[in-house]
Amino acid sequence: MSHVTASPYRIAHTDSAAAMRITNRLSSHFKLLPAGKRIVVVCIGTDRCTGDSLGPLSGSLLGKYRSSSFDLFGTLENPVHAMNLDDTLARLKRTIADPFVIGVDACLGNSASIGMIQVGDGPLYPGAGVNKALTPVGDIHISGIVNVGGLLGYHVLQNTRLHLVMSMASLISRSLFVAISVSARREQERLGSP
Repeated sequence: MSHVTASPYRIAHTDSAAAMRITNRLSSHFKLLPAGKRIVVVCIGTDRCTGDSLGPLSGSLLGKYRSSSFDLFGTLENPVHAMNLDDTLARLKRTIADPFVIGVDACLGNSASIGMIQVGDGPLYPGAGVNKALTPVGDIHISGIVNVGGLLGYHVLQNTRLHLVMSMASLISRSLFVAISVSARREQERLGSP
């Protein structure tokens, strides 16, 4: 459960153009990457709590595309959460030189923002929505507002609709895959590969 500080790009997951707009927003970030920069997606959360499962669900759905164009950490089977976040980030740094990291997590907001997906510059701050201070994650981030923030953070997360989380995870994973695939194709063309 993250908190973000900068003003991110926001769109409702129900918007008919949401996938295209999120893909375009991500693609604009990828265009600026140096040649050979490896994209890594870190999906944060746990499958033990409906509201906090957005990250692992997004990771599992993204992993089904089986692409060699990115590395993925955080799925329903192997979630990245508060207990293993630092170990996961240390392993990432050991195995991938100078990656471009995209953090994906659920967050809480006001009632009018529920269902919004945000794409923003800089890291997200896992745990901040439930008053935990964890290591920031990402050069950019994607977060989905799954419920209302406030004093009852854990209770609210447990009572989040699975349909909302599934819909948002599906949109995030599709948009990420298309944007990364377009970026990989662009790089191949730049290098003159078929």
